[in-house]
Amino acid sequence: MAKKLNSNSEISTQEGRIAKPNSEFYSIFSTEEVLGIIHALEVRREIPLKYSYKGRGAKTWDDFYRKYIIPRWYRTSNVEIDLLRENFEYINRTPLSSEKVNIIDVGSGNSYPVKQFIFKLNQLGRINKYIALDISEELLDLSRNNFNKWFPLIKFQSYVIDIENSCFSEILTQGQNVETDNIAKIFFHLGVTIGNHHNRSGVLKNFRNNMVKNDLLVFTNEIGSNSQWDGKARGALDYHAEQIYVWIKNKIGIRNQDCELVRKYDEKTDSVVANIKFNCNLTINFSFMDIVKNIQISEGEEITIWRHHKHEITEIKQEIEQAGLEIVHYSTNKYLSHIMVICKVGSN
Repeated sequence: MAKKLNSNSEISTQEGRIAKPNSEFYSIFSTEEVLGIIHALEVRREIPLKYSYKGRGAKTWDDFYRKYIIPRWYRTSNVEIDLLRENFEYINRTPLSSEKVNIIDVGSGNSYPVKQFIFKLNQLGRINKYIALDISEELLDLSRNNFNKWFPLIKFQSYVIDIENSCFSEILTQGQNVETDNIAKIFFHLGVTIGNHHNRSGVLKNFRNNMVKNDLLVFTNEIGSNSQWDGKARGALDYHAEQIYVWIKNKIGIRNQDCELVRKYDEKTDSVVANIKFNCNLTINFSFMDIVKNIQISEGEEITIWRHHKHEITEIKQEIEQAGLEIVHYSTNKYLSHIMVICKVGSN
């Protein structure tokens, strides 16, 4: 039984203020995830962005996607959907020895980015099934509802997984038999998500460890120099980061006057970040089940709640090779702001 928790509050002491996460915070995260948040706060002063997609954060992300990314009458072009369309023929013909493919959408969100791609592939009779993987059960529910509405005849499976910390080989082999062992896998990791990970190398190696000959990994990211950020918040750094900031203050019990949201270039991680900067000494008191932990944050310190790393193309190639993968094709949008990379298992 969990301890009975009072609503979140922040109280003053001579040493500063004490903030206590509320009951909703503990209902959203597992014990392992709470410990992960505590560790990230202690070691690198960060609440990893991946946790913001859980609970009501799923709706926040879905609202953001629909507001800024899904094409509208006044904004007909979507860079990611455009790149998938432009690369369709290449992706479709690459797994030549397999008539059928399984689509594994890692960080599937609401599944909108792959909708048109799957429609075209399904017309060719090539899809065996679609597997949605995400850290957020709530986003997987959105994915399931959307996908079953769009493609009621395609088999849908979903699993909660943290791509940074979990191997998903057991998921991919469930239900396989002699007749289906030669079905190729196309892994999608879209939404420029690779640039949000703390451990990009670990994520790429995780993909490599779950791929065999004829499998493909397709991912997108922004390209360019992070340090040349012009200081203007746009897209996710604007709307999504603001929503996460409000959510964290509410769930952890931090008063508005005791912190501020700061967006900047972080040289240490070569990323653009959104940080909470504290205007007083603060202790975050985690108390749940067997967890009793105080995290002390000094006045003027910052914790990162949103991050994104753009890639230089040479850097992408290096990270891909270090993970044991090989780039077989890539293309950029006309503004040279985004890239789609298609990889296979490295020859070595």
